[in-house]
Amino acid sequence: MNSSTPGVEAALHARRAASFGAKAAAYAAHRPDYPEKALAWGLGGERNTPEHVLDLGAGTGKLTGGLLALGLVVTAVEPDAKMLEELTKTFPAATPLIGTAENIPLPDESVDAVVVGQAFHWFDLDRAYPEMARVLKPGGVVVALWNHDDESVGWLAEFNALIKTSASRRWLSDYESLPEHEAFEPFEKKTFGHKQPRTAETLVETLATHSHMVVVPAEEREAKLRTAREFLDRNPETASGEFDLPLTTTVFRARKR
Repeated sequence: MNSSTPGVEAALHARRAASFGAKAAAYAAHRPDYPEKALAWGLGGERNTPEHVLDLGAGTGKLTGGLLALGLVVTAVEPDAKMLEELTKTFPAATPLIGTAENIPLPDESVDAVVVGQAFHWFDLDRAYPEMARVLKPGGVVVALWNHDDESVGWLAEFNALIKTSASRRWLSDYESLPEHEAFEPFEKKTFGHKQPRTAETLVETLATHSHMVVVPAEEREAKLRTAREFLDRNPETASGEFDLPLTTTVFRARKR
């Protein structure tokens, strides 16, 4: 049975989705936030003025902080207690709840927007779409965001090719649209430039929080992290001191019908 077998792929997907709790503190310390302009576009700008937002699959709050900074009331739903504990410590103004996209612990039509940062690809969409539609008020919006390295930058494309593991897969954000559902209008897509201050050390620490690194055998993980550090140490743009890691933030939005 090879890695393309559906059962194997489903098992790998489940392992990756459940891998973050062990890295909760490192995730909170090293993962990037999201640019305000990307959040504003996703929420609809002048078309929409949400008040109560659900941060679904909230993790340690990388998206929660940006939503709170916009003056929104935020409920953060996350299945992993360790991740939610980190979120609560950093963002006590948010309401934290244990839950999943497939079973959201909120009443019907209770939020103006459902916003998902770096987690939409973990959802069982056949079950999650109806749940998101259920908790959204009429005309509410679902927003999915991803941060990715900007591989138009030559050294970063080379770096990422070197660090792919046996668990690496294509992202939903690579596609022009997300899967459609009768409860929502077709998704719109827009990308935004972003950046994060890093050093060689902290970039390797960030890489160690990625699920495709966490779930592979220790020997493979250690070899890839060693390769990453060796590359960064010899690459002129990253070899000494702090540098800006160039990112692209991809945003999809769709309004509830």
